[in-house]
Amino acid sequence: MKPVQPKKHLGQHFLTDLNIAQKIVEALRLPNGVQEVLEVGPGMGVLTQFLVQHPEYQTTIVDIDRESIAWLNEHFPQLEGRVLFADFLKTDLKTLFKGPFAVIGNFPYNISSQIFFKILEHRDQVPESVGMIQKEVAERIAAPHGSKTYGIMSVLLQAFYTIEYLFTVHEHVFNPPPKVKSAVVRLTRNEVAQLPCDEKLFFKVVKTSFATRRKTLRNCLKPFNLPVAVTQDPQFDKRAEQLSVDDFIQLTLLIQQHAN
Repeated sequence: MKPVQPKKHLGQHFLTDLNIAQKIVEALRLPNGVQEVLEVGPGMGVLTQFLVQHPEYQTTIVDIDRESIAWLNEHFPQLEGRVLFADFLKTDLKTLFKGPFAVIGNFPYNISSQIFFKILEHRDQVPESVGMIQKEVAERIAAPHGSKTYGIMSVLLQAFYTIEYLFTVHEHVFNPPPKVKSAVVRLTRNEVAQLPCDEKLFFKVVKTSFATRRKTLRNCLKPFNLPVAVTQDPQFDKRAEQLSVDDFIQLTLLIQQHAN
């Protein structure tokens, strides 16, 4: 069977360096009791070949590329029934996995943010994720508050996960080489089972605060119709990037109390 040709419309850049592939798989540290691993976008199985070397893993792989699925079925017969032709973003993960599972992959750059939001949506089931993504996105989600790259994804992911920027990957180890550098990150679920504020409102406050990130919070948060006396607090002189996750939680609690 011919090798799979990377497809631009699917954002495919196949990793060709086996040492890096092995490092990515070795970055997975499954918490006690977790055996299920879901690989997103396996392509020709450069990570899969190392995942199947772990008999303790129950590996499932999902790809939207029919050509890749045919290749994977032929080359990984031991994964029979666990090679899924599906769109990860539309997959019902609660039906697919009854218990906890880890997520790993060379994530397609054009949907990497959506993949993380999907993981966030299933945070009670996903204790860990290791992914290779665009370097710029990796820096953004791992950025501390006060950084210019700190944004919506930074706050929302850091509220529930510890994020580690593991290492940078250069363009020449891909086919075809992307125009940007890549990086591998690890997300590990923290101990926050539930935020001490309304979580839907927290997400809305974070997104609204960063919508016009150059403005102060006093201007950004006008849609919440807060009393003028409340917005005189010095906190409202700050911009969104200056607030930590805890600051956003306190801000959400304040809005819960005073919003009209």
